[in-house]
Amino acid sequence: MRSMVLTGARIFDGERTLAGHALVVEEGRIRAIVPEAEAAGRADVRLLDGGLLAPGFIDVQVNGGGGRMLNNDPTAETMGVIARGHRAYGTTALLPTLITDTREVTVQAIAAACEAARSEPGVIGLHLEGPHLAPARRGAHLPELMRPLGDDDVDAICDAAGKMPVLHITLACEQASPARVRRLTEAGVIVSLGHTDCTSETAIGLFQAGARGVTHLFNAMSGLSHRAPGLVGAALDHGPAWGGIIADGHHVDPIALRIALRAKRGPGRLFHVTDAMALVGSEAHSFQINRRAVRREAGAVCSRLVLDDGTLAGSDLDMASAVRFGVEVLELPLEESLRMASAYPADYLGIGRDHGYLKSGSRADIVWLDDHIRVRQSWVGGEG
Repeated sequence: MRSMVLTGARIFDGERTLAGHALVVEEGRIRAIVPEAEAAGRADVRLLDGGLLAPGFIDVQVNGGGGRMLNNDPTAETMGVIARGHRAYGTTALLPTLITDTREVTVQAIAAACEAARSEPGVIGLHLEGPHLAPARRGAHLPELMRPLGDDDVDAICDAAGKMPVLHITLACEQASPARVRRLTEAGVIVSLGHTDCTSETAIGLFQAGARGVTHLFNAMSGLSHRAPGLVGAALDHGPAWGGIIADGHHVDPIALRIALRAKRGPGRLFHVTDAMALVGSEAHSFQINRRAVRREAGAVCSRLVLDDGTLAGSDLDMASAVRFGVEVLELPLEESLRMASAYPADYLGIGRDHGYLKSGSRADIVWLDDHIRVRQSWVGGEG
């Protein structure tokens, strides 16, 4: 794997922005960030014409892309197509996401993720969003396939967690006991709460048992009210909890997102996810999931995806658009919106040593943005 030195652009390393510096990559890893004068004269220098180099984006929730849906074809090859479909939008690492499906499809997806994590550079594991969700908060999932988390499920998930870098699962509080959540987290599974009508007290009990975050804050969960804080209130007030947000102008009103960003108690953070479906990176206007048609409708920031009854069915969002939305609509500093697409998801997943930052030793996952936060090029492991 060749070395390269990228210069001529500002560099955001995940913590600060540097001007007049060069990014040195060797053997697929970040070697150093040095003053441009130290890189002058090297044969492997590539001079960029402005813009910003930043850590490649990390997406925790990606149902599809490039015209493919994981549920429709749960194979490593599909996961590779999805990863490549999102690569054009700056995503260099992602978790292909399986929404609620049968036991057989879930087993196939786990096996595929074990293979893809070895063979597809942009795939870092798997997100199982179901089937252990609450029918009352089903969203676009099929309620007839939802069921409680049993000991046999825990055994299978714990076994799978040892075979891939990241295994992330979304559970409803109604479907999982604290003891089973604790078993999962002790095996290295990242547990997120979602698609649930739980009380804040129940949610905090599962956070204390090891659950680490919430899946698409506000969507498909008990909301915040003055006498019943629900999962939204628990997630914002419980410091260690993290949360993904879908910043597309359809899933959550920008006012609610701005309030949540100001209210979130640390050290946990809110971070960007896309919840993307097959149409990202595709020219098609509709697709099928669980034998139901999903169609694309025009929107201001990005299109919206709906079932025939008008239910939102994932998103048509890409990560670069989420970062722009953070800056232009949520009024975030660019550096903070970039962290929400890279450093924060990396820290949430526990992979910050390898991803999410441009620091010595990190995998050379890099995105080059223009001054309008649009992707000019990306590199995965130093390969462009």
